[in-house]
Amino acid sequence: MGGVIIDLSVDDTLEGFAALSGYDRKKINQLYTLSPEFLLYEKGMIDDDEFRTFIRKILGVNAASIDIDNAWNAMIRGLPLNKLQLLEKLKADYNVLLLSNTNAIHLTYINGTILPAVVGDASSLDTYFHRAYYSHLMKKRKPDAEIFEEVLAESNILASETLFLDDNRDNITGAGKVGIKTAFVDTPNFILDYFDEH
Repeated sequence: MGGVIIDLSVDDTLEGFAALSGYDRKKINQLYTLSPEFLLYEKGMIDDDEFRTFIRKILGVNAASIDIDNAWNAMIRGLPLNKLQLLEKLKADYNVLLLSNTNAIHLTYINGTILPAVVGDASSLDTYFHRAYYSHLMKKRKPDAEIFEEVLAESNILASETLFLDDNRDNITGAGKVGIKTAFVDTPNFILDYFDEH
């Protein structure tokens, strides 16, 4: 989802955390990289309130939940309409699935704020896919083989007939290990260009 369909900038969230805490970016980068709670949150092992409590603790602040959410959601920069239109076009001819490492705060923001700002009456990104799989609901995350295997099994699709697109090389490697064909997304408009050529 992020970096493929949704425009993403993790730096914007790190800047938000720096502004909340007064820490410099080097310190914020360390906290973000070394704290396992970020991955636990993506796997649904801690809930929203536990995540916010964790953020307050590592940043040394007593920030309101809305301020934490705003900083956390800052990485989600937008959802281009032409990418949604591409999904609708692909969905007419192919089995289109979403597999995302995400969390409840981000998903609520995308469905409640970002998506309606683009298309008005849409209430869920899920409608642009035949099925959406989210790490925090599955209790698994990319690049682990088990999450790809679960999606293949539940969707009754073959790895050899599946194309997986991602902007994270580890995730591409993980999908490849279970036999899924892959394409590495290295530019914001990659999927638009890729499907225009194929």
